[in-house]
Amino acid sequence: MATNNDMILRTRFAERLCHWAIVFCFFLAAVSGISWFFPTVSWMSGFLGTPQMARLLHPFLGIAVFVGLCYMFGRFVGYNLPARTDAIWFRRVRDVLLNRHGGEPLRIGKYNAGQKILFWLIMASILALLITGLIMWRAYFAEYFPIPVLRLAILAHSVAGIGLILLIVGHIYLAIWVRGSITGMVTGYVSRAWARQHHDRWYGEVKAKEGKKVEAKGSGS
Repeated sequence: MATNNDMILRTRFAERLCHWAIVFCFFLAAVSGISWFFPTVSWMSGFLGTPQMARLLHPFLGIAVFVGLCYMFGRFVGYNLPARTDAIWFRRVRDVLLNRHGGEPLRIGKYNAGQKILFWLIMASILALLITGLIMWRAYFAEYFPIPVLRLAILAHSVAGIGLILLIVGHIYLAIWVRGSITGMVTGYVSRAWARQHHDRWYGEVKAKEGKKVEAKGSGS
């Protein structure tokens, strides 16, 4: 069992709380949307009560997801900008997917190149969903747009919605595949061995910060 000294903070409480709130709201928004897109699973709208209640709540849940992702964007965009070392990850993507380690250091920061791509695709998808959702929101805005625009908005909203669901499914699969990832998002902490293995450059940065803190304490005593 890992001791406290073996663990390092990866995700703060506010970020974890926002993440799980997004998960909850997105699940309800997604199942209600799928229930209208695929009539054979219309029963899924029952998660929000009656079909009428689902139609009422769906847009508000979508806005809640957007607001949550805006917060996450502000917190994590700096870690998801392209870096030169991302090229190493792409060269060894097969080893990464097969969970093979060793050889050339991957030099991965807090998030790897695949996670960065996922981050930007999710942000682009939720922006498309927000814009198209507002256009087709019958209770407030739909009357201001002509029928052809509404039809295009519905089509784009459906494509973006299905795309985002697939991205989230991929995100869940990879979180399960990389053992320790889900625990890190629940508790906020990951083991030093996990960090060294999967995010070696980030782990080096954490160690450097810890060293500076120790030096600062030593000089102040």
